[in-house]
Amino acid sequence: MHRRILAPGVLAAASLLLAIPASAASYSPGAPGIGDPYYPDYGNGGYDVSHYDLRLKYQPATDELEGTATLSARTTQDLSSFDLDFLLDVSEVRVNGTEAAFSASGQHELVVTPKTPLAKGTAVTVVVRYSGVPSTKSAYGFTAWHRTPDGAVAADEPEAAWWWFPSNDHPSDKATYDVSVAVPDGNQAISNGTLQATASQLGWTRYSWRQNKPQATYLATLALGKFDVTTGVSEGGVPVINAYSKDLGDNDGAARASVERTGEIVDWLSGYFGPYPFSAAGGYVPNTTTGYALETQGRVFYSPKQFAKGANVSLIVHELGHQWYGDDVSVKGWKDIWLNEGFATYAQWLWSEHEGEGTAQQLADYVYASHPADDPFWTVKPGDPGADNQFDDAVYDRGAAAIQALRDEVGDTAFFRILKGWPTAHAYGNASVADFQKYAEQISGKPLAALFDTWLFQPTKPAAAAASRPLAAAKSGAALARPKSWKKIESAHEAHRG
Repeated sequence: MHRRILAPGVLAAASLLLAIPASAASYSPGAPGIGDPYYPDYGNGGYDVSHYDLRLKYQPATDELEGTATLSARTTQDLSSFDLDFLLDVSEVRVNGTEAAFSASGQHELVVTPKTPLAKGTAVTVVVRYSGVPSTKSAYGFTAWHRTPDGAVAADEPEAAWWWFPSNDHPSDKATYDVSVAVPDGNQAISNGTLQATASQLGWTRYSWRQNKPQATYLATLALGKFDVTTGVSEGGVPVINAYSKDLGDNDGAARASVERTGEIVDWLSGYFGPYPFSAAGGYVPNTTTGYALETQGRVFYSPKQFAKGANVSLIVHELGHQWYGDDVSVKGWKDIWLNEGFATYAQWLWSEHEGEGTAQQLADYVYASHPADDPFWTVKPGDPGADNQFDDAVYDRGAAAIQALRDEVGDTAFFRILKGWPTAHAYGNASVADFQKYAEQISGKPLAALFDTWLFQPTKPAAAAASRPLAAAKSGAALARPKSWKKIESAHEAHRG
């Protein structure tokens, strides 16, 4: 038998360990990703942000951006360090007023190590001072910062924040925003929400915007350049702020003919989806070469290319439909993208009915009949399409057909109660496809698991009998006439994908 002898130093160390509270051992780094299987490195673990205060200065001639971001957050675990998603050059980080260590990691991570570890449930104020030229930065081979002849635009999905502010970049961590930007006199800064103030000094004008409702990071936008700004109030009382680049050229008239109908369409959509959920509506059209549109919250981003063939009101309907389905109620994870794109597309189908250019049923029948059973279109599952197929046609078209199948199954009375009640039931929060199914079952009183599985999760074409209505032409294999609205609706999908 051998007895282990501990040296005095070891005994002292052991005594010291015993003196440290057991909870200290639980301090650990926050995860570098929030846990989304589609984008494992997006977002971060360990904290939840409630507000972003961004004070920026931008020089259009050189694309130089400098700023101070103040994040108000609360820890969700005992943290020894945490990550922010960010690409620009950082000069200082403070956590609760004290300087913190920081370093870059991976393609878009800023690792912050506070001087004192943070206990779970702690209110935290993080200040990040930074600068850089966003157009010189890329991650994973792309950029979400788009230069224009007179400035730049930050707008993209599923990420855009990294190029202009540090964040917890995932839709599940929504926050309110104050965005204050100084630009040389004669330029403007456009962002989400309402304009709180403008102030000029020494050749610079500062624009201060406020988004007072929770907003996902990818829905935060910034447009810098020379714009013509129009303001008004919809008949239903919603303030509308639109902005057009002063050098849109031949696309200017069609852009205005489309975007200036925002107030009318917001009021019309309110009849289906409930009261407009934000303090202001509107859109902006910068002189960018990008080809997509994006439902940036309360201030939709449109590419001038979408108006090259004339007015494109169906696109406006799609992006404004997202204000309820995607912005007010945001996805829990990116696999829930059907809750965004299926319903924004269905808003276009309702608009088609309104315009007498094809009913929702006719559009659903056309989708069904125009894709044979062996078409790869049916292999994409709208309820969980995978990251590579997140913006596939099937998510939009099969996704909207699934909504029409739901309407057929539960009847118009229950269906329109579901459509209007959902944004209120999950207002300013996050939800999943499973949550929507549960809600639809609750309102309709019908079991819907089989219908949701057939239309959203099976990689095959649903049997014609899967819809309550006959789909007679589809059953017989006869060709269906293409609804008049079809090309307009499809062009909106292209606009969203770029």
